[in-house]
Order: sequence, then structure tokens, then C-alpha cells
Amino acid sequence: MDSVQAIILGLIQGLTEFLPVSSSGHLAIGKHLFGVEPDLSFDIVVHAATVLATIVVFRKEILQLLQGLFKFKYNDETKYICMILVSMIPVFVVGMFFKDYVEALFGSGLLVVGCALLVTAALLFFSEWRKKSQDAANAGDVTYKSALWMGLAQAVAVIPGLSRSGSTIATGLICGVDKGKVARFSFLMVLVPILGEAFLDLVGGDAASGTIGGFQLALGFVAAFISGLFACKVMISIVRKAELKWFALYCVIAAIACFIMNFA
Repeated sequence: MDSVQAIILGLIQGLTEFLPVSSSGHLAIGKHLFGVEPDLSFDIVVHAATVLATIVVFRKEILQLLQGLFKFKYNDETKYICMILVSMIPVFVVGMFFKDYVEALFGSGLLVVGCALLVTAALLFFSEWRKKSQDAANAGDVTYKSALWMGLAQAVAVIPGLSRSGSTIATGLICGVDKGKVARFSFLMVLVPILGEAFLDLVGGDAASGTIGGFQLALGFVAAFISGLFACKVMISIVRKAELKWFALYCVIAAIACFIMNFA
């Protein structure tokens, strides 16, 4: 991987981590076009960059949650953190018992990515239709039930091509959560799983097996962080307007491209 490829792949990760189009699927497409072999160390670095972007964008909300937590009583902040923990249960189960199967999926090629992108498109179309059919005045807060459903969506979205943000946001909207609140919860609920996965990979030595140089890793990190800041803020605005159909259409086009590249 050269410097230009590292920057482009970093930009792809940063933009698509928050937009409902699947960052893992687009990284797979980008690596296929560049002829770049999978490298765990690069994936860890660019994911860490998008986590940092999330922390920067939601720094006030995160600080407020921590302040409420350290009051050591059950309050709104403690409840919110508990709901985040509930949302983590499904992905924890997948990570503990199905990690080998998940890793195998990432080497399965663009056919799986294309099929998963079509599922993402269908979910986005349905969530927007469902939201329009609901009474906006009845949209509410995240509950333990909706948090668990969003957690299930996040666990299934480990499949490359199935958008994590798209799946969790769409699921939240279907559950009747307010548009602005569902985006906030979707972005915050992923912080601990990604950080935990990166930590386990570092401790286990998996990241040390990478072949990409430190300079390219740094370029990928910076590109993912800057583009992630932009995409995170943009996505919040988009979700509030519930205009997800255009991303669904894009996912269909991307899926067709995957099928063409796979069978070409």
C-alpha cells in the first residue's frame, strides 16, 4: 500500500463509517480496486480514527454522561449508559463465540459484500417508509427494548457490506425512536465495541502482523479522522430529515458494481 492508497482508503473509512453505506464493504471494494491485500493493522488504525472523530463530535454529550455516572445514583445519564451496555450484549456474544466465522466472511469476496449492500438498501427503504407512516409526534426516546434491537442490528452488521450505522439507525426508526435521538445513540453505542476490539487485537498481537509502514498508517489515520468528523456531522443532519432513500439507492448501485467486479 502506497501513501496515496492509504489516504484514499482512510477517506473511504471516515466517510462510510457514519454514512449508511457500509465502511467494511467500501474498504473491501477499495482494496480490490487497488489490489491491496487485507491488513488488520490498517483496519484497526482507521477504525480508531473514526472513534476519535465520534468522541470529538459528541464530547459534550460524553462528558455529561460521565458526570452523571459519577454521581453514583440512577439518573438519566446512568440510564443512558445502561442502555448502551444492553446494546452491546449481542455484539459481545458474536465476538466471543462467532469471531472465526466473522473473520471468514471478510475474506469471502465482493459477492457477499454486494448481497449485504442490497440488504442495507432494503432496510433503509423500509425504515423511511415506516417512519413516514408513523405519527412524528409519537416518536420517543431510546428505551431498553429499542436499544436491544439496535444492538442486534449492530451484531448482524459485522457482515461486510451490511452498514452498521444504517442498520442501527434504521432499526431505531422502525422502533419509533426520534430521528435526532436515534442518530446520537447509534454513534455512541459503537464506541466501546470498537475500542474493545482494537484493544484485544493489540494485546493478542494480531495488529503486529501488519506489513504497512508507519507513515502510511499515519496518513490513513489522519484521512479517516478528518473525513469522519465531516461525515458524522452531516449524517446527524440527514437523519433528522429522514432522507435515507438516496443512500438506499446508492447501496443498490454499489451492489451492482460489486457483482460486476466479482464476475468480470
